[in-house]
Amino acid sequence: MKKLLPIYILLLVIVSGGGCTNDFEDVNTNKNVPNGVTPDLLLAGVIRNMINSQVGDAWGIGNIVVQHHAKIQFVNEDRYLWGQQNGVWDNVYGNMRNVKNILDQVGTDDTDGYKGVALILKSWMFALATDAYGDIPYTDATKGKTDGIYLTKYDPQEAVYNGILADLKAANDILAVSTTSISGDILFGGGSGALIKWRKLANSLRLRYLMRISKRKDVKADMQAIVADPAKNPIFEGIQDNAELKYLASAPNQWALYGSRVGSFDEFRVSKTMSDRLTALKDPRLTVFGRPTQSSVAAGKPVIQGVPNGLGDVPALNYNGGPQGVSRVGYTFACLVCNDPGQAPPDPAAPRGILMNYSELQFILAEAREKGLITTGTAEDYYMKGVKSNFDYWKAVVPSSYGINVTPEASYYTQDAVAYTGTSAEKLSKIALQKWVAFYFNGLEAWFDWRRTGLPEIKPGPDNLNQGRVPVRFVYPLSEQSLNGAARQEAVTRQGVDDLNTRTWVAK
Repeated sequence: MKKLLPIYILLLVIVSGGGCTNDFEDVNTNKNVPNGVTPDLLLAGVIRNMINSQVGDAWGIGNIVVQHHAKIQFVNEDRYLWGQQNGVWDNVYGNMRNVKNILDQVGTDDTDGYKGVALILKSWMFALATDAYGDIPYTDATKGKTDGIYLTKYDPQEAVYNGILADLKAANDILAVSTTSISGDILFGGGSGALIKWRKLANSLRLRYLMRISKRKDVKADMQAIVADPAKNPIFEGIQDNAELKYLASAPNQWALYGSRVGSFDEFRVSKTMSDRLTALKDPRLTVFGRPTQSSVAAGKPVIQGVPNGLGDVPALNYNGGPQGVSRVGYTFACLVCNDPGQAPPDPAAPRGILMNYSELQFILAEAREKGLITTGTAEDYYMKGVKSNFDYWKAVVPSSYGINVTPEASYYTQDAVAYTGTSAEKLSKIALQKWVAFYFNGLEAWFDWRRTGLPEIKPGPDNLNQGRVPVRFVYPLSEQSLNGAARQEAVTRQGVDDLNTRTWVAK
C-alpha cells in the first residue's frame, strides 16, 4: 500500500495541473446550449406561437361572441360568464420578449429586414392586447432585462395606437430599402422576395388600425396617403397576399386545435345566427363553416342547422332534438376523428391560421370610400372585390375531396341583401355583414370590428349572464393586481371600471 502512495501523488499533481489551464470556460461551456439566438430562429417561434394563439382565441371566444359558433355543453363562454381571459395577455407579453430580442440585435440598422418584420409583429401583437383590454403596458413593456423596469406603467390606448401606427410606417420604410434575405419566415416563405409581402402586410394593417380609431380621430389624410401611392405604400393585391400560416399535415406544426380532445370539438357547433343569415342568402360558404346535421342526413334531407347562442346547459344540449339535430363545425376545421358516418377523416393540411386577409382589406376600403375617408376608387368596386375574393379564397383552401361547391349562383350578387344598393346606411350594413362572414376564424377581429360599428346585429342569448349586454373587453389578469397593482389601478381610474362592459377609448 505504501508503494502505491507515490503513484497517487503523481496522479493528483497531473490532474491538478490540468485543472489550472486557461481553458476553464471552454471546458465548462456546453456548446449544445447557445447563449444567444439569431433573429431567424426567434422569428419562426414568435410567428407560430402567435398564430396558434389567434386560432385558440377564435375557437374559445371570438367565434362565440360574434355568433359564428355556439355551444351545446359547458356554455359559460356563450352566456358571457367569462371571468378573466388571460390568453391574449400572456401570449403577447410572453412572445414580445423575443420580438424585443430581435430588435435589440439589429439595433439602429434601418436597412435590416428583420427590424422591419419585428416592428410589424410588435405592432400587431400590441394591437391585439390593447383591443382586448384597453390601456396596457406599452412604452416600458419587456424592459425588465435591459432597463430594470419591472413595474411597467399602462399607456393610454390612444398613445398605444399612435405607437403602433408609427412603427408600421417605419417598418414599411425599412423594408423598402432592405436587401435582407429573411430566414425563419414561416408566414411568407422568407428570402428577399418576402420583403414586399411584409410591406403589404404593414400597410394593410395600417389601414385596419386607422379605420379602428376613425371614430376618435380624423384619419382621412393618413388613409388617403396610403391608397394614393401604392409604389410607396403597397397593400394586399389579391388572396395570394393573405397573411396566413399554412399548417402542415404532421405534428408538431399541425392545426393548433388538433391537440384538443374530441369532446371539446363537439361542444362547439354552428350558430343559428350564422346558419340563418347564410341560408337566407343562399350562401355556399355555409357548407364550409358547418356540416349537415346527422339527423337530417339520416332522413335523406341534409340541412345545416345552427343552435341559438346564449342558451343554458339543458336547453342548449336538447335543442332541436339534441346534438344530432345541430350542425357540427365545418370539416376544414374539425378534429381528425370528428368525421360523421360515411365520411373520410378531414385533411389535416387544410386549415389556415389567419392574421389578415385580402377580403378584410377590401371591406375596409369600401367603408372608407363610402364614408368619404378616401377618394380613390369606388365603394362598390371595393365591396364586390371583398365578397368575390372571399369565395375564391375558400375555393382555394377547401380540399376537392370534401365535395363542397363554394361557387355561388350568379343571382347571389344581384339579390337585394347583397347588391350594393340603398341608402348609405344600408350599404354600410351590407359591407359589415360580408366582412363579418370573411372574418370567420380570424381570432378576435370580428368582435373588435363589431364593437366599433355595432354591425351586424348581435343579440345576447336568452340565458346570458351579463344583463343582456354583449361584452366589449376582457378584464385585466388578476395577477396584475398583486404584481403591478399601482399601475393597473391608475389605468382603471383613467379608463373606467375593470369589467366586461367598460368601453375603451377606441370604442367610445
